[in-house]
Amino acid sequence: MAALSDTPAGQVEQVEQPIAPTVPGWLWYLTEPTRAAVDIGQFAAARPLLRAAPSGDGHTVLVLPGLGFNDGATVALRRFLAGLGYDVHGWGLGLNLGPSVQVVEGMRVRLRELAARGRGKVSVVGWSLGGIFARELAREHPGTIRQVITLGSPYAMTDLRQTRVNPVYRLLARFYEAGAEMPPPEHTRPRFPVPSTSVYSKSDGIVAWRACVSPEGPRAENVAVASSHLGYGYNATVLWVVADRLAQRAGRWRPFTPPPGMTRMFPAS
Repeated sequence: MAALSDTPAGQVEQVEQPIAPTVPGWLWYLTEPTRAAVDIGQFAAARPLLRAAPSGDGHTVLVLPGLGFNDGATVALRRFLAGLGYDVHGWGLGLNLGPSVQVVEGMRVRLRELAARGRGKVSVVGWSLGGIFARELAREHPGTIRQVITLGSPYAMTDLRQTRVNPVYRLLARFYEAGAEMPPPEHTRPRFPVPSTSVYSKSDGIVAWRACVSPEGPRAENVAVASSHLGYGYNATVLWVVADRLAQRAGRWRPFTPPPGMTRMFPAS
């Protein structure tokens, strides 16, 4: 995915140090399926609360799935956002099997198609590996993307051991064509060019949460939630954060603040 690492000139390089290669504890990892089932169950129970989420302005939102998943995994998230008034789209590229040449080019084409509809800039929401892709698209097309929201995306990892799916990725990487690879480490990159929200969970059993965050700034934030990795797309607090971020007026981005009465739902960073 090296071709997606081009950055507009004039950006200032980051100087942050890399993160130590750690992985989530075995308890979090082994309980991922059970905790994801809880997240899905709570999604149904939280629908009355989610009806109070901020409405959208109709702009286009592109949602990218994680490694090994397709648009089916993001149906609940996309339907929720569509219900708020957004023009929501899946990536339409089948299973996410990593940064193959076809996938990288397919995302570019998808973004161009959506931007050409004339509804302004496109917001991109990426789950896990989908979030890494989302950030690379923004680096390449900062004038097309309104903001990026990542859900448990280890874009700041410095070592593949920071994710439990490392063996799967290494297996798939054997089949990639020349030129298909993951982007350079985040700490070596220029500053991110569009507003970004990194949603992460310290109980994530698939990726190291520290690999899912970056230094905060005037247009960059990290929001902690209590969620499993497989449950990000169903977790009520995650959905609220996504709705809140997307509802901001273009050009008036502000850091996330939990609404009154919901503060306890968001753990300390």
